Amino acid sequence: MLKKRDLHDAPVLFDLMIHPEVFPYVRHKAASSDEFYFLTKQTIEAEDRGELISRTILDEWAQPIGTINLFDIQDNKGFLATWIGRPFFGKGYNQMAKEAFFEELFFQLGIEAVFMKIRRSNIRSLKAALKIPYVSQGNVSYPDVFSWINRDEDVYDLYVITKDQYLFHYYGEQKEEEMLEA
Repeated sequence: MLKKRDLHDAPVLFDLMIHPEVFPYVRHKAASSDEFYFLTKQTIEAEDRGELISRTILDEWAQPIGTINLFDIQDNKGFLATWIGRPFFGKGYNQMAKEAFFEELFFQLGIEAVFMKIRRSNIRSLKAALKIPYVSQGNVSYPDVFSWINRDEDVYDLYVITKDQYLFHYYGEQKEEEMLEA
């Protein structure tokens, strides 16, 4: 479902990224395949320096279909950015990729919180975020982060997934079920 970013996937991912329903929502845009290749190389190097975490999303045949990333990591918190190619919309890949990514972030990489800044006009991203049962709105609980993401223009809402929320969702429910069965 996920793998570390790889330069070999750049041509396929570029073709998926440039679709008009995808391109406006991609954080690191590229105007050409060569530019995307260069950005991918920079992303891999930035991950090696600990500045971000980036994975390629794969379909069930291990073909690249998008990317999922954690950017601007500070104090074990960062911003989620994900995109999936148009042919793969609505097939559950986004949700599966997020689940696998959160597992890695929280259990292997020591991340404590994942922020999502979602443009209020981006209905597709808002719907995807609200499908996550352990997400909460962060506008009030993280006022400094909320102010920072809207420093130029008030267009974003902030959502957050903490490691505790994630753990409680998976392991709190499991414990409740075990207690009910006893």
